[in-house]
Formats: sequence, C-alpha cells, structure tokens
Amino acid sequence: MNRAEDVGRILKVSGPLVVAEGMGTSRMYDVVKVSEKRLIGEIIGLEGKRASIQVYEDTGGIGPGEPVYPTHDPLSVELGPGLVAAIYDGIQRPLSDIAARTGSFISRGVEIPALPRERRWNFVPQVKKGQKVTVGDILGTVSETVLIEHRIMVPPDLSGEIVEIKKGMFTVEDTVAVIKDKDGKKVNLTMMQRWPVRRPRPYKRKHAPYEILSTGQRVIDTFYPLCKGGTACVPGPFGSGKTVIQHQLAKWADAEVIIYVGCGERGNEMTDVLIEFPELADPKSGEPLMKRTVLIANTSNMPVAAREASVYTGITIAEYFRDMGYSVALMADSTSRWAEAMREISGRLEEMPGEEGYPAYLSARIAEFYERAGLVECLGSDDRRGALSVIGAVSPPGGDLSDPVVQATLRVVKVFWSLEANLAYARHFPAISWLRSYSLYTPSVAESVRETLGAKFLEDSKEAMRLLQEEDELAEIVRLIGIDALSPKERLIMEAARSIREDFLHQNAFHEIDTYASLDKQAKMLSAVLRYYREARKALDAGADLDDLIELPVREKIARTRYIPEGDRERIPKIEEEVVEAISSLKRKEEVTS
Repeated sequence: MNRAEDVGRILKVSGPLVVAEGMGTSRMYDVVKVSEKRLIGEIIGLEGKRASIQVYEDTGGIGPGEPVYPTHDPLSVELGPGLVAAIYDGIQRPLSDIAARTGSFISRGVEIPALPRERRWNFVPQVKKGQKVTVGDILGTVSETVLIEHRIMVPPDLSGEIVEIKKGMFTVEDTVAVIKDKDGKKVNLTMMQRWPVRRPRPYKRKHAPYEILSTGQRVIDTFYPLCKGGTACVPGPFGSGKTVIQHQLAKWADAEVIIYVGCGERGNEMTDVLIEFPELADPKSGEPLMKRTVLIANTSNMPVAAREASVYTGITIAEYFRDMGYSVALMADSTSRWAEAMREISGRLEEMPGEEGYPAYLSARIAEFYERAGLVECLGSDDRRGALSVIGAVSPPGGDLSDPVVQATLRVVKVFWSLEANLAYARHFPAISWLRSYSLYTPSVAESVRETLGAKFLEDSKEAMRLLQEEDELAEIVRLIGIDALSPKERLIMEAARSIREDFLHQNAFHEIDTYASLDKQAKMLSAVLRYYREARKALDAGADLDDLIELPVREKIARTRYIPEGDRERIPKIEEEVVEAISSLKRKEEVTS
C-alpha cells in the first residue's frame, strides 16, 4: 500500500506523456501506476517534486487531478523458468494469458505476472550444503523444454555458503536454496530473479568474437558473415524484405536461444511469426522452434511508449540466457520504430530536437543498446562463456541511408547488410547488395572457417566477389556500347557472375529445401559454380567456342544444386566432376574438328 503523502496527482496529459506533481519520493526510471485504472508508466523526467511519466497504455479518459501511485521500483523483467516459448508484449506481459482473461484486445490496467506462478518445475541441485558459492554460480537446473536446460544462478551481488539446498518440484516463488552471506545473514533464493531492463547484466570480461554465426543464408555466410557475439544492421526501403530476412535469421541462425522483438511493425507481420514459429522444426533437433524462442510482440497499433521499452525487455532476457552460457541471437524489427517512439516522447517533453527531430541522445541510446551484445566470460566460478548477437532492422524513409537512425547504427555495428529496392523489384531475394554491404568480422572468422571448411572456401569466396565486382564494371560498358564490345574472356566473366548471382546468391525463403543451406553445402555449391568458370576459361584459352561453353547442359545441374537436400549434399562434388568431364569432352571435340 502507498502512503497518502506518496501519492501524486496528474497535472497534464499529452498522449502517452503524463506530468504529475507530489512525486518527491520517486526516482528516475521508477515504475508508477497512473489513475485508478492503474496504467503502467515509467518516470523519464524529474524536476523537484514534478515527474514526467511515459505511460505504456492508452491514456484516453485520464485527466488532471487523478492519482499516481509510485512503486519505488525500476522497470524490471522477471527471469526464470517459463520464459522459453512465451509471447510477451513490450513490458513483459504474457499475451496468451491476457487473451484468456480479457479476449483479443489488451484491457487497460491488466496485471498478470510474466512467469506462471502455479506451474511446478523439477529443480535438480548442482551444489551441496556447506559449499561456498559466488555471484553467477549455477545452483541447479530445470529442464524447461527438450532444447533448453534452464540454469538457476546465484543472483548478482550475492555470495556465501549454502545452508540449505532442495530438490524436487517447485514453483518460481518457492525457496529452493538458502545462502548465508558474508555478513552471516541468511538469504532465501527462489528460481526467479528480477532485473532492471535499462541496466546491462554484469559479466567478468568481454572477448573479441571469433566464431561464425551461421545463418543458412548464402549471401550472408559466404560474403558478409556475422560472429557469435557480434552486431549487424539490415537497413532497406519498404518492400525490400527486411522482415523476411529477420524471420529467416530467427529460424535458422546457429544460436541456442532466439529472442525476437517485433518493435512497432505491422500486426499482420507479427501474426506470421506467431503462426509460423510453433510449426517450424529446429534444423538440429527436429523439435518445434518455439522450444528455444522467446517472442516479444509490440505492434504498430499498441501504445507508442511501449516500443521504447520492448527492445530493453528483449535484450535483458537475452543477457539472462547469455549468462547461463548459451549462444543467444536477438532480432529487433525494427529499431527505426523504436527511434520514432523516442522522437515522439522527446517532442512531448519539449526537449531540444536534434537532426530530423530525433532527440540529441539518439546516437547514445542506439550505441548503448548494441554494446550490450558480445562474447563474454560469464560470472561464476566455472569458465563458461556466453554470446549475445544482435541484429537490428532499420527502416529509413524511402530507403535513405543518410537517415540519422541508419548513420547512428552504422557507427556502432560491424556488419552492414544493405537491402536494395532494385534487387527486390527484380525478384532477387535476399535483396542484399553484394557490392554495398560489408562485414568487419571477415578476418575474425577466417581461422574458424578454415578449420571447419578448409582454406579453399575462403579463396572461393574472394574469387566469387572479384567476379561480381568485375561484372559490375563490365555491365557499364555493355549499357553504353553493347555486349559485342566485350572479348570472349570478359563475356565468360559476365556469365560466371550471372551464375553466382542466380544459382548461388538467390535463395527462396519459402522453398522447403532452398530456405536453408549449411556452411558445408554452401562451400560445395560455390566450388561447383567456380569450377565451371575455371575450366571454361582454360577451354577458352585452348580455342573452345564461348557459345558452346555457355550452352553446356551440365550448367542446369549446377543451377539445381540449391534444391539438393542437406542429407544428399555429397552429390554436389559429383556434379562438379561432370562439369570437368563435359568441358574436357568439348575441348576434345574442338581438337578433332580443327
């Protein structure tokens, strides 16, 4: 219960912004309950006893004079068993439970705990009575799903001696361990923690990422790889496939836990995710993908202020799984909507606007968000490491890459996958430009790729990129003069680059087989494409006719390697052998004719 002197009064309501007086006992970023409807809000400005509050629910019908009840706690998330396979809104309210209670639309002021309170979990202790434990040590485990072992950790700022440790079925509120801290005080521990979303979770130290996060998308893994613990952004105009790429990465990225944040996107796109994910099978285990996924849905028809909270909610949950030692991938779609929410709240606060009306602290907020990614050495007495990779979609108006959100993002991320409208209009998907994109992780992953796939794959990717760049230069000549101005060798380069684009880079996200390609399959496919080019170049030097080389029937087999199932990918080297034989036969035929 709040004391009467703690209760504030509303002075002004401006959309999601509420100004209240009498808030002298509150602190910055404290959560408050606005009006008798108990709308959830967060203090974002304090001046004396006057507080500016962003409300995460619709403020219609709220007026001056109504009460504001402080909680004296920051906006926090509940962390514990029950997170995996859950679907939350931007402030971690479980949407399925809300739907069961209030129907298809979220009623104002509804309060439902994020983690189920009645469900019992089988807690298996990993420590013994009398054992010394420190921050981050694993007390026990819970089999949350068949894919995720939930590790119950000693909370930050606590260490000591185990006085009691239990085993059996418990709810998240039951005491499973008792620790005597350094002051001799006994602390009861449950399987649930709370953590403020705006404060990064601690770790021992951060390491430079070095291992590739394979995504199954050929243009990404081969040319512009992302590291486990790395950061990437996907800017592009409307209709260029940002959301589909985010879906693909969420489905197929080589991460143990997926956090998908739908931030301000259209409701029908989020519906696709909610319908598809429970039906998708995890490529490694065959189990439903939802058994290692947490979804946060904050669509464009939800209150604008909750968008600002949703990315923090998502990344705090992601850090929690990272601390267990998992590789976690977070998809944020889209950070532009988050920035627009900041701009709206900033405007209502009457702050001095920065570029294009965005607040002056836009760059700092974006940097803080992406800097929470990384490969870290987790807290605890063991040597476990966890990785948090963050991939943010950016939706600049008209695809303008000079937009402040894009520029602020590019200053902090190390991978840039540039989506282009002209590729999307040509039905080339993923519409990632192979000439404008970049990855600063390419040297970092080279060693791990060399160990798994061999040096040839790295050489092949460099040669393929060289051919694509030469094709771009030659295409300008063709546009000005015509293809007849090119020599046979230059025309072969154009043909080889076309094969790389159409047979290798083009990928159908909705095809059962082509939607995903393992690194090994990618290496074999690229080798087959380049083998044709190398052998054809030798044949051309020996006097073979270019048109005969272009029209070889075996090229159709190269084009269809993308539809070879993963289990049959050893067929691709045999097709490569057929390429060599077909071109050799053509050379022998030419020699006999001459």
